This record gives sequence, C-alpha cells and structure tokens, in this order.
Amino acid sequence: MPVVQAAPLVAQGSQQQVSELLRQGRKLVDAGDIAKALTIYQQAADLDRENARIFSAIGYLQAVQGNYREATKAYQQAVTLEPKNADFQYALGYALANLGDNASAAAAYQRAAQIDNKNLNAYLGLGVVLQRLKDYQGAMQAYETALQLDPKNLQAYEFIGSAFLKQGRPAEAIQALQQAVALAPNDSGVQLNLGDAYMKQGNVTAGMAALERAAKIEPRNAQISLQIGKILQTGNNLDDALKAYQQAVKIKPDLVEAQTAIADILLKQQDYLMAIVAYRRLVEMSPENAQAYYNLGVALRKRERVPEAIAAFEQARDLYQRQGQKEGSQRATSALRELQKDKG
Repeated sequence: MPVVQAAPLVAQGSQQQVSELLRQGRKLVDAGDIAKALTIYQQAADLDRENARIFSAIGYLQAVQGNYREATKAYQQAVTLEPKNADFQYALGYALANLGDNASAAAAYQRAAQIDNKNLNAYLGLGVVLQRLKDYQGAMQAYETALQLDPKNLQAYEFIGSAFLKQGRPAEAIQALQQAVALAPNDSGVQLNLGDAYMKQGNVTAGMAALERAAKIEPRNAQISLQIGKILQTGNNLDDALKAYQQAVKIKPDLVEAQTAIADILLKQQDYLMAIVAYRRLVEMSPENAQAYYNLGVALRKRERVPEAIAAFEQARDLYQRQGQKEGSQRATSALRELQKDKG
C-alpha cells in the first residue's frame, strides 16, 4: 500500500491551514496515533477537495484500522482525481479485495499493472483475487508475470502452489512449493503448505515430515498446530490430528476451534467419556455454542447418563431457538422426545 505522502499546498487563504494540518497529520502518523491523524487529514480534505494525495492518505489510515469500506471510498476519490496513479489504483484494489469485492479489486489491480507494468504487488494482488474468482488461468498468468519481475519472489511461488492445490493438482503444487522452500527453508507456513500438498498427493511420509518441520520451526505457535490438525483431519488421520489439536490447546488453552475439533474427533471415535470431558470444557469456553451442547447430549446419552443428557439437549434447544436456528432446535427437541421415551 502507498505510504502517506505530503500533498501539494492549495493556494490563497487555505494554503497555510492545509500545510499546518498536513504537518500535524504526519507527526501523528509517526507517533502511531492513527485515529487523530485521520481526523486531521479529513479536515485537510474538507479544505482541499482536489488533492488526490490527501484522499490517498485517508484511505491508507482507514485501511490500517481495518476500515476497508471507508478506505475504498477515499481511494476512489483519489483515483478519480489522479486516474493514472498506479499506487492509488493498487491501494484501491487492496481495499476492495479486503472487502471481498474481488471482481472490482481485479479491475483496479489490472489498471495499476497497465499504468506501471513493473508493479510487482499489483500482479500478486491480481492473482489472488482471480484465484478467489476461480479464474485459475488468469491467476497463473499474473503470478508468472510477477516471477518474471522477481524470479525469487517467495509469495508468487506460494500462491502458485495454492492455486494448483485448489485445482486438485498436488504434484504441480509440490514443485512450486519446493521452490518456495528453497527460498525460505525456515518459513513454517511454506512447510505447512508443502505438507498439505504431499498429503493430498497421498504421500503421507513426506507430508508428515513437512508438517513436523513446520511445528519444529514454530513450536509455540498454536495456529501452526491447529493447521496441522486440520490437514491431518482432512486426510482422515484422526489420531495424529487429535494430537495436533491437543498441542494447539496446550499452547493456547482458550483456542475454541482446536477444542471443538478435539471433542468432535473423540465423539467420532466413540470415546464418549473423553468426549464428555472435552465438550464440557468447550461449553465453558463457548457458552453460546448450541452445537457443543447438542453433541454433549449425544455423548452423555451414549454413556446412559440420561438426566445430564436431557439438560444438555434442553440447553442446546434453547440456544438454537434464541439464535433462530430452526433445524437445530428441531433436532434437539427430537432428541429430548426420544430420551423422555427411554426414561418412561
């Protein structure tokens, strides 16, 4: 994204005021006070509506705060004033991509690349949004252009690997990801993706080796363990997936996604006693989780702990109803009826 730049001063009476506001804004940005800086730049924009760089600065500050809708509005004003500015077009594409408007983002990235055909980030951004749109051919062309500009670009190889995986072409994904590994052997994310590709190819030995390397590079990163668990679970390697999720929770005890996976695997493996323990922990962590209460009820019922199962299903039903999930509410009600029958 373009950096905040000083705007040319407007003429006549507002010149000094705008100049002073821009000086204050830059000082606040340097101090990390983004919210106050944004207010200052907006005041400057009110005084000088023809200065594209002020609007670009506003867009940048909005994006830094994650306000991509407001960032988009500001960048649109900037490109209206300076349509031939590749940095502004790229920044607009970035904001639109973060909003999920991939088609509009692609158009902005394409304009940035047309204005400046050496704009590496524009090609990478274009590839990402085209991939989201399932235009894999267009995405590959964008990534290949990026590699022509920078033959050692790690991101390009990672994105190519991801695109091949999305198309169900793990062998080609592995080739691209091996290039990425050669560039960054200690990047846990690259090792993780390579492991995923090997697992999808059916090469479990190589896949596990890559996943283990990822975990070794960042042994205290719960997200790495979580992702390893997901990859293994997708490959139906439930025992190793369970270990990975347990490691994630050990590192970060409040990681709901990992705790959910632990409980679900235990239930699937029919280890009902440990599933009960896992779901009880999950509902402590996530008390509005209707599905967790429902599954807790299932596990309790399997252990013939009927009163506790009834309480769990009732809680699930009430939560489903409050959350407007009719199908879930009906499932919980049906389970309660069956339990009442059994009890009777």
